[in-house]
Amino acid sequence: MLILSLVLAGLLVVLDQLLKLYISSNFELCTSVIHRYFTFSIGSFDIFSITHIRNDGAGWSILGGQTTFLIAFTSIVLIVILVYMVIKRKKIGTLEYLTLSLIIGGGIGNLIDRFRMLIDPDFTGVVDYIALDFIDFPVFNFADMCVVVGGIGVCIIYILQESKESKAKKHANAVHNDDDAEQLQGDEK
Repeated sequence: MLILSLVLAGLLVVLDQLLKLYISSNFELCTSVIHRYFTFSIGSFDIFSITHIRNDGAGWSILGGQTTFLIAFTSIVLIVILVYMVIKRKKIGTLEYLTLSLIIGGGIGNLIDRFRMLIDPDFTGVVDYIALDFIDFPVFNFADMCVVVGGIGVCIIYILQESKESKAKKHANAVHNDDDAEQLQGDEK
């Protein structure tokens, strides 16, 4: 399952890079988020639009201009996830592999753009292109969606696992206490 999850992560990276290449090749770089190229609407309600911008920071342009730090941080997180997957490979379920693959694929997708920023002075930031029209939210890309969905999935998995383990522990304690009570009653007779 480890190999399949890494293949999935690789496919996500390829898809992310193809989407970014398509956007960069076909949509002029916007100088403001107000300039939208294509809007997807349901009736008169606008859902999202294609808006090609570049972001030299993380989400919400946090740590703008800190490319080296973002490369180092992302690389460390990806290495930790990969080591975890190798060490725990026999204990990880399919859904957990899937969520970790999403994080790896998205992380590498944006990492490639950040490396390009260091190499090519004309490449000014991570290619972002999805603007939500119904809410004031930063423009993002496919890699960002992978990381967020994977991160939420991992959190849900761990919360459910912790809840399951807690219930099992309570049940084991209750059974143990019942056994102790029966033994005490037997000793009193």
